[in-house]
Amino acid sequence: MKTFTIREVRAALAHLEEILAEEGEVLVTRRGKAVARLLPVRPARAAPSHAKLRASMPRLSVPSETLVREDRELR
Repeated sequence: MKTFTIREVRAALAHLEEILAEEGEVLVTRRGKAVARLLPVRPARAAPSHAKLRASMPRLSVPSETLVREDRELR
């Protein structure tokens, strides 16, 4: 992690993207105290596939409406 003062960040603003690619994280300080942490943006994660989720779930040997009907009759 590289540390920059606010003045250095302003001077390096034109190539900040390159700095973040090299360093991965930049700490910005004012008078020796940390005021910000700059991180590269991660790509958005893809939404999970509902078809894959449904395929991974175990199948009931008896239809659910039969189970519900039997449960209601027992009450």
